[in-house]
Amino acid sequence: MPAYRTGTVSQILGARRGLQRVEVDGEPAYVLTQLIGDVDVGDRVVVNTTAVDLGLGTGGWHFVHWNLSRDDVKTESGGHVMKLRYTSLQADTGVAEESDDVPATLDGVPVIALALHSQLACAAAAIKACDDALRVVYVMTDGAALPLALSDLVADLVYEGVVDATVTAGHAFGGDLEAVNLRSALTVARHRLQADVIVAGMGPGSVGTSTTLGYSGIEVGAIVDATNDLGGRAIAALRVSEADPRPRHQFVSEHSVVALTTATHTPVFVAVPSGTEGLPDLGPHAFVSEIDEPDAVTFLHRRGITPTTMGRTPGDDPRAFEFAAAAGAYAALLAGG
Repeated sequence: MPAYRTGTVSQILGARRGLQRVEVDGEPAYVLTQLIGDVDVGDRVVVNTTAVDLGLGTGGWHFVHWNLSRDDVKTESGGHVMKLRYTSLQADTGVAEESDDVPATLDGVPVIALALHSQLACAAAAIKACDDALRVVYVMTDGAALPLALSDLVADLVYEGVVDATVTAGHAFGGDLEAVNLRSALTVARHRLQADVIVAGMGPGSVGTSTTLGYSGIEVGAIVDATNDLGGRAIAALRVSEADPRPRHQFVSEHSVVALTTATHTPVFVAVPSGTEGLPDLGPHAFVSEIDEPDAVTFLHRRGITPTTMGRTPGDDPRAFEFAAAAGAYAALLAGG
Protein backbone atom coordinates (compact mmCIF):
# COMPACT_ATOMS: atom_id res chain seq x y z
CA MET A 1 0.00 0.00 0.00
CA PRO A 2 1.22 3.56 -0.63
CA ALA A 3 2.66 5.60 2.20
CA TYR A 4 1.82 9.27 2.73
CA ARG A 5 2.69 11.95 5.25
CA THR A 6 2.03 15.65 5.67
CA GLY A 7 4.81 18.23 5.74
CA THR A 8 5.75 21.81 4.94
CA VAL A 9 7.56 23.05 1.83
CA SER A 10 10.83 24.41 3.20
CA GLN A 11 12.66 25.32 -0.01
CA ILE A 12 12.17 25.60 -3.79
CA LEU A 13 15.21 24.01 -5.41
CA GLY A 14 14.34 24.57 -9.06
CA ALA A 15 11.62 24.42 -11.68
CA ARG A 16 10.97 23.78 -15.34
CA ARG A 17 7.90 23.08 -17.43
CA GLY A 18 5.78 20.52 -15.63
CA LEU A 19 8.11 20.03 -12.66
CA GLN A 20 9.24 21.69 -9.45
CA ARG A 21 12.03 20.39 -7.24
CA VAL A 22 11.41 21.27 -3.61
CA GLU A 23 12.26 20.28 -0.08
CA VAL A 24 9.54 19.20 2.32
CA ASP A 25 10.74 19.38 5.91
CA GLY A 26 14.27 19.28 4.52
CA GLU A 27 13.74 16.20 2.33
CA PRO A 28 13.75 16.44 -1.49
CA ALA A 29 10.50 16.00 -3.37
CA TYR A 30 9.13 16.38 -6.90
CA VAL A 31 6.01 18.40 -7.73
CA LEU A 32 4.26 17.48 -10.99
CA THR A 33 2.78 20.89 -11.65
CA GLN A 34 0.72 19.75 -14.64
CA LEU A 35 -1.31 17.68 -12.18
CA ILE A 36 -1.44 19.71 -8.94
CA GLY A 37 -0.13 23.18 -9.77
CA ASP A 38 2.84 24.95 -8.19
CA VAL A 39 3.70 24.99 -4.50
CA ASP A 40 5.31 27.77 -2.46
CA VAL A 41 7.55 27.85 0.59
CA GLY A 42 5.39 27.43 3.67
CA ASP A 43 2.66 25.40 1.94
CA ARG A 44 1.40 22.34 3.80
CA VAL A 45 1.47 19.38 1.44
CA VAL A 46 0.75 15.65 1.36
CA VAL A 47 3.80 13.68 0.22
CA ASN A 48 3.90 10.15 -1.20
CA THR A 49 6.96 8.56 0.41
CA THR A 50 6.45 4.99 -0.81
CA ALA A 51 9.41 4.57 -3.17
CA VAL A 52 11.88 6.16 -0.77
CA ASP A 53 10.55 4.04 2.09
CA LEU A 54 11.15 0.93 -0.03
CA GLY A 55 14.58 2.06 -1.21
CA LEU A 56 13.50 2.13 -4.88
CA GLY A 57 14.97 4.09 -7.76
CA THR A 58 13.64 7.62 -7.29
CA GLY A 59 17.02 8.76 -6.04
CA GLY A 60 15.70 9.57 -2.58
CA TRP A 61 12.95 11.93 -3.78
CA HIS A 62 9.36 11.92 -2.55
CA PHE A 63 6.39 13.08 -4.66
CA VAL A 64 4.05 15.84 -3.55
CA HIS A 65 0.57 14.39 -3.88
CA TRP A 66 -1.51 17.43 -2.95
CA ASN A 67 -1.20 21.00 -1.67
CA LEU A 68 -3.29 21.47 1.47
CA SER A 69 -2.72 25.23 1.46
CA ARG A 70 -5.12 25.71 -1.44
CA ASP A 71 -8.84 25.09 -1.48
CA ASP A 72 -8.83 24.34 -5.20
CA VAL A 73 -6.59 24.32 -8.27
CA LYS A 74 -7.26 24.55 -11.99
CA THR A 75 -4.41 23.67 -14.32
CA GLU A 76 -4.38 24.30 -18.06
CA SER A 77 -6.79 22.10 -20.03
CA GLY A 78 -5.54 20.35 -23.13
CA GLY A 79 -8.78 18.87 -24.42
CA HIS A 80 -11.35 16.23 -23.60
CA VAL A 81 -9.23 13.07 -23.47
CA MET A 82 -8.05 12.13 -19.99
CA LYS A 83 -4.80 10.50 -18.95
CA LEU A 84 -4.34 8.72 -15.61
CA ARG A 85 -8.04 7.96 -16.10
CA TYR A 86 -10.13 6.97 -13.10
CA THR A 87 -7.50 8.02 -10.56
CA SER A 88 -7.62 11.02 -8.24
CA LEU A 89 -5.02 12.76 -10.43
CA GLN A 90 -6.71 12.20 -13.80
CA ALA A 91 -5.90 15.09 -16.13
CA ASP A 92 -7.59 16.43 -19.25
CA THR A 93 -4.40 16.53 -21.30
CA GLY A 94 -6.18 16.11 -24.61
CA VAL A 95 -4.53 14.31 -27.51
CA ALA A 96 -3.36 15.22 -30.99
CA GLU A 97 -5.95 12.89 -32.51
CA GLU A 98 -8.82 15.06 -31.28
CA SER A 99 -8.40 17.73 -33.95
CA ASP A 100 -8.28 15.60 -37.12
CA ASP A 101 -7.17 12.23 -38.41
CA VAL A 102 -3.50 11.38 -38.85
CA PRO A 103 -2.41 9.22 -41.82
CA ALA A 104 -1.81 5.64 -40.67
CA THR A 105 1.61 5.39 -42.25
CA LEU A 106 5.20 6.20 -41.36
CA ASP A 107 6.33 6.67 -44.97
CA GLY A 108 9.46 4.56 -44.43
CA VAL A 109 10.73 6.64 -41.49
CA PRO A 110 13.26 4.78 -39.31
CA VAL A 111 12.16 4.09 -35.75
CA ILE A 112 14.66 3.12 -33.04
CA ALA A 113 13.17 0.91 -30.33
CA LEU A 114 14.94 1.61 -27.05
CA ALA A 115 15.52 -1.04 -24.40
CA LEU A 116 16.31 1.61 -21.77
CA HIS A 117 15.55 5.31 -21.45
CA SER A 118 19.25 6.10 -21.07
CA GLN A 119 19.90 4.91 -24.63
CA LEU A 120 18.05 7.94 -25.96
CA ALA A 121 21.05 10.22 -25.41
CA CYS A 122 23.59 8.46 -27.61
CA ALA A 123 21.04 7.27 -30.16
CA ALA A 124 19.79 10.83 -30.77
CA ALA A 125 23.30 12.29 -30.62
CA ALA A 126 24.57 9.84 -33.23
CA ILE A 127 21.73 10.80 -35.57
CA LYS A 128 22.58 14.49 -35.25
CA ALA A 129 26.31 13.81 -35.54
CA CYS A 130 25.68 12.05 -38.85
CA ASP A 131 23.34 14.73 -40.19
CA ASP A 132 22.25 17.66 -38.05
CA ALA A 133 19.44 18.46 -40.50
CA LEU A 134 17.56 15.27 -39.60
CA ARG A 135 14.58 16.03 -37.37
CA VAL A 136 14.54 13.70 -34.36
CA VAL A 137 11.31 13.12 -32.43
CA TYR A 138 11.16 11.14 -29.19
CA VAL A 139 8.03 9.08 -28.50
CA MET A 140 7.85 8.25 -24.81
CA THR A 141 5.72 5.22 -24.01
CA ASP A 142 3.98 4.54 -20.71
CA GLY A 143 6.22 1.55 -19.96
CA ALA A 144 8.00 3.30 -17.07
CA ALA A 145 7.68 6.88 -15.72
CA LEU A 146 4.49 8.55 -16.88
CA PRO A 147 5.48 12.26 -16.57
CA LEU A 148 7.93 13.27 -19.29
CA ALA A 149 8.85 16.28 -17.12
CA LEU A 150 10.61 13.90 -14.74
CA SER A 151 13.36 13.18 -17.30
CA ASP A 152 16.36 15.48 -16.89
CA LEU A 153 17.81 13.75 -19.94
CA VAL A 154 14.95 14.74 -22.23
CA ALA A 155 15.01 18.30 -20.90
CA ASP A 156 18.73 18.59 -21.67
CA LEU A 157 18.47 16.96 -25.11
CA VAL A 158 15.60 19.23 -26.16
CA TYR A 159 17.33 22.34 -24.82
CA GLU A 160 20.48 21.51 -26.79
CA GLY A 161 18.57 20.64 -29.97
CA VAL A 162 19.60 16.98 -29.97
CA VAL A 163 15.91 16.03 -29.78
CA ASP A 164 13.62 18.31 -31.76
CA ALA A 165 10.21 17.38 -30.32
CA THR A 166 8.41 14.89 -28.10
CA VAL A 167 5.20 12.86 -28.05
CA THR A 168 3.84 11.08 -24.98
CA ALA A 169 1.84 7.90 -25.65
CA GLY A 170 -0.81 6.07 -23.67
CA HIS A 171 -0.94 7.33 -20.09
CA ALA A 172 2.46 9.02 -20.35
CA PHE A 173 1.98 12.78 -20.45
CA GLY A 174 3.79 16.09 -20.86
CA GLY A 175 5.16 15.85 -24.40
CA ASP A 176 4.85 18.55 -27.03
CA LEU A 177 1.93 16.47 -28.25
CA GLU A 178 -0.12 13.77 -26.53
CA ALA A 179 -1.32 10.56 -28.19
CA VAL A 180 -3.77 7.81 -27.27
CA ASN A 181 -1.46 4.86 -27.90
CA LEU A 182 1.93 3.85 -29.28
CA ARG A 183 0.89 3.37 -32.91
CA SER A 184 -0.93 6.65 -33.05
CA ALA A 185 2.00 8.39 -31.35
CA LEU A 186 4.37 7.18 -34.06
CA THR A 187 2.17 8.60 -36.79
CA VAL A 188 1.70 11.86 -34.85
CA ALA A 189 5.49 12.14 -34.62
CA ARG A 190 5.78 11.65 -38.36
CA HIS A 191 2.91 13.78 -39.65
CA ARG A 192 2.37 16.43 -36.97
CA LEU A 193 6.00 16.92 -35.95
CA GLN A 194 7.64 16.06 -39.30
CA ALA A 195 10.01 13.46 -37.88
CA ASP A 196 12.81 12.21 -40.11
CA VAL A 197 13.79 9.72 -37.41
CA ILE A 198 11.71 8.57 -34.43
CA VAL A 199 13.26 7.26 -31.23
CA ALA A 200 10.67 5.37 -29.18
CA GLY A 201 10.82 3.89 -25.72
CA MET A 202 10.00 4.21 -22.05
CA GLY A 203 10.85 7.07 -19.75
CA PRO A 204 13.11 6.72 -16.71
CA GLY A 205 12.42 3.98 -14.17
CA SER A 206 12.25 0.67 -16.02
CA VAL A 207 11.00 -2.36 -14.10
CA GLY A 208 12.79 -5.69 -14.09
CA THR A 209 12.11 -8.97 -12.32
CA SER A 210 13.77 -12.38 -12.29
CA THR A 211 11.09 -13.77 -14.62
CA THR A 212 11.43 -14.22 -18.37
CA LEU A 213 8.71 -11.78 -19.39
CA GLY A 214 8.30 -9.49 -16.38
CA TYR A 215 10.27 -6.41 -17.45
CA SER A 216 9.52 -3.09 -19.11
CA GLY A 217 11.90 -3.52 -22.04
CA ILE A 218 9.85 -6.30 -23.60
CA GLU A 219 7.91 -3.44 -25.22
CA VAL A 220 10.71 -3.34 -27.81
CA GLY A 221 8.79 -6.08 -29.64
CA ALA A 222 5.61 -4.01 -29.73
CA ILE A 223 7.49 -0.96 -31.01
CA VAL A 224 9.16 -3.00 -33.76
CA ASP A 225 5.92 -4.63 -34.90
CA ALA A 226 3.97 -1.36 -34.79
CA THR A 227 6.67 0.34 -36.86
CA ASN A 228 6.59 -2.31 -39.55
CA ASP A 229 2.79 -2.47 -39.63
CA LEU A 230 2.75 1.29 -40.28
CA GLY A 231 5.34 1.16 -43.06
CA GLY A 232 8.34 2.33 -41.07
CA ARG A 233 11.75 0.73 -40.70
CA ALA A 234 12.44 -0.72 -37.28
CA ILE A 235 15.84 -0.67 -35.55
CA ALA A 236 16.48 -2.25 -32.16
CA ALA A 237 18.97 -0.66 -29.77
CA LEU A 238 20.52 -3.60 -27.95
CA ARG A 239 20.92 -3.35 -24.20
CA VAL A 240 24.61 -4.10 -23.67
CA SER A 241 26.90 -3.91 -20.67
CA GLU A 242 30.38 -5.02 -19.71
CA ALA A 243 30.07 -3.62 -16.18
CA ASP A 244 26.71 -4.89 -14.91
CA PRO A 245 27.40 -7.47 -12.18
CA ARG A 246 24.20 -9.40 -12.92
CA PRO A 247 24.87 -12.35 -15.26
CA ARG A 248 21.64 -11.86 -17.23
CA HIS A 249 22.73 -8.34 -18.25
CA GLN A 250 26.35 -9.04 -19.19
CA PHE A 251 27.21 -8.25 -22.83
CA VAL A 252 23.84 -8.47 -24.64
CA SER A 253 21.17 -8.47 -21.94
CA GLU A 254 18.67 -11.30 -21.75
CA HIS A 255 16.05 -8.55 -21.88
CA SER A 256 17.08 -7.68 -25.45
CA VAL A 257 17.34 -11.33 -26.45
CA VAL A 258 13.87 -12.20 -25.13
CA ALA A 259 12.28 -9.08 -26.65
CA LEU A 260 13.66 -9.92 -30.09
CA THR A 261 13.15 -13.68 -30.02
CA THR A 262 9.73 -13.97 -28.37
CA ALA A 263 8.00 -10.56 -28.56
CA THR A 264 9.04 -9.49 -32.08
CA HIS A 265 7.21 -10.92 -35.07
CA THR A 266 8.38 -8.71 -37.94
CA PRO A 267 11.79 -7.79 -39.39
CA VAL A 268 14.10 -5.59 -37.34
CA PHE A 269 17.51 -4.12 -38.07
CA VAL A 270 20.04 -4.60 -35.27
CA ALA A 271 22.96 -2.22 -35.67
CA VAL A 272 26.18 -3.03 -33.81
CA PRO A 273 29.59 -1.33 -33.74
CA SER A 274 32.08 -2.57 -36.34
CA GLY A 275 34.07 -5.55 -35.15
CA THR A 276 31.44 -6.83 -32.73
CA GLU A 277 31.80 -10.55 -32.08
CA GLY A 278 30.00 -13.16 -30.03
CA LEU A 279 26.42 -11.93 -30.42
CA PRO A 280 23.79 -14.36 -29.12
CA ASP A 281 21.00 -15.67 -31.34
CA LEU A 282 18.61 -12.74 -31.77
CA GLY A 283 15.88 -14.70 -33.52
CA PRO A 284 14.69 -15.16 -37.10
CA HIS A 285 13.47 -11.59 -37.55
CA ALA A 286 16.74 -9.82 -36.67
CA PHE A 287 19.08 -8.59 -39.40
CA VAL A 288 22.42 -7.60 -37.89
CA SER A 289 24.53 -4.89 -39.52
CA GLU A 290 27.88 -3.53 -38.41
CA ILE A 291 28.38 0.21 -38.62
CA ASP A 292 31.07 2.74 -37.73
CA GLU A 293 29.25 4.84 -35.16
CA PRO A 294 30.23 8.46 -34.43
CA ASP A 295 31.59 9.50 -31.04
CA ALA A 296 28.20 10.31 -29.55
CA VAL A 297 29.59 10.75 -26.04
CA THR A 298 31.94 13.55 -27.12
CA PHE A 299 29.10 15.09 -29.16
CA LEU A 300 27.03 15.22 -25.95
CA HIS A 301 29.90 16.43 -23.76
CA ARG A 302 30.37 19.41 -26.07
CA ARG A 303 26.78 20.34 -25.27
CA GLY A 304 27.19 19.94 -21.54
CA ILE A 305 25.42 16.57 -21.35
CA THR A 306 27.04 13.61 -19.58
CA PRO A 307 25.04 10.45 -20.34
CA THR A 308 24.71 7.71 -17.76
CA THR A 309 23.07 4.29 -17.68
CA MET A 310 22.16 2.51 -14.47
CA GLY A 311 24.33 5.09 -12.71
CA ARG A 312 27.37 4.26 -14.86
CA THR A 313 29.23 6.72 -17.06
CA PRO A 314 30.77 6.03 -20.49
CA GLY A 315 34.08 5.54 -18.72
CA ASP A 316 32.53 2.83 -16.56
CA ASP A 317 30.70 0.97 -19.32
CA PRO A 318 31.62 2.24 -22.80
CA ARG A 319 29.93 -0.52 -24.81
CA ALA A 320 26.50 0.42 -23.47
CA PHE A 321 26.82 3.83 -25.11
CA GLU A 322 28.53 2.60 -28.28
CA PHE A 323 25.69 0.21 -29.08
CA ALA A 324 23.08 2.96 -28.60
CA ALA A 325 25.11 5.20 -30.92
CA ALA A 326 25.28 2.41 -33.50
CA ALA A 327 21.47 2.30 -33.59
CA GLY A 328 21.37 6.05 -34.12
CA ALA A 329 23.97 5.98 -36.87
CA TYR A 330 22.07 3.25 -38.69
CA ALA A 331 18.85 5.22 -38.43
CA ALA A 332 20.59 8.24 -39.94
CA LEU A 333 21.85 6.03 -42.77
CA LEU A 334 18.32 4.78 -43.50
CA ALA A 335 16.96 8.32 -43.32
CA GLY A 336 19.35 9.41 -46.02
CA GLY A 337 21.79 11.19 -43.78
